[in-house]
Amino acid sequence: RDWTTSFLLFLFWSGLMYYVIALAPDQQPVTDIYFVGKLLNLKGDDGYKMNQVLVALWYMMGLWPVVYSMLLVPTARSSKSQIRMWPFLILSFAGGAYALIPYFVLWRPPAPPVEYSELRKWPLNFLESKLTAWGTLCTGLAILIYGFSSGSEAWMEFGKYFQGSKFVHIMSIDFILFSAFAPFWVYNDMTSRKCNKAGLWLLPVSLIPFLGPALYLVFRPRASPL
Repeated sequence: RDWTTSFLLFLFWSGLMYYVIALAPDQQPVTDIYFVGKLLNLKGDDGYKMNQVLVALWYMMGLWPVVYSMLLVPTARSSKSQIRMWPFLILSFAGGAYALIPYFVLWRPPAPPVEYSELRKWPLNFLESKLTAWGTLCTGLAILIYGFSSGSEAWMEFGKYFQGSKFVHIMSIDFILFSAFAPFWVYNDMTSRKCNKAGLWLLPVSLIPFLGPALYLVFRPRASPL
């Protein structure tokens, strides 16, 4: 890891943010506001049925930051930088991968050693829990089944939203970004935990959006203290 990697990643993030702010389609701003209100349950039951694929995507975007929290803490903490990871993780619940990439730019491995006392305290006891991993995987699987069980009309409608709605467009790209970066952080976590050859099958599986990284979290070994 050298400065060129960080520089190129920063250029990528800068171009991405320019596209999201200035170039992404924005033909339905009123509809976008309505969609956000409906998804946040601020509109009540007004008789309008939200697109099933859009609803599934919305809830998936709430689960991705949980997966990344479990992947990044503690094995992607930076021992060569004073930059704290938690502000970026917290912001990712609202800003998605757009809020996490700046941390990737600033990240300087290796991670500091994990102390035994840390593993017994919040948040590591929660993030290292197999119950948390299984709950995340099962919830994500249920959401994906819900989304993919929608008919072709729902997918065609979602495609139209993607082409005209800024909200749907940038959220869809956000899902792609989370999926694209996940295999690297799975590999980083595997390396830090010294996974044996028997667990290497999880690395190609991590290429499967969401389900791959979530499955890795279920089967990975626990973090080793000092």
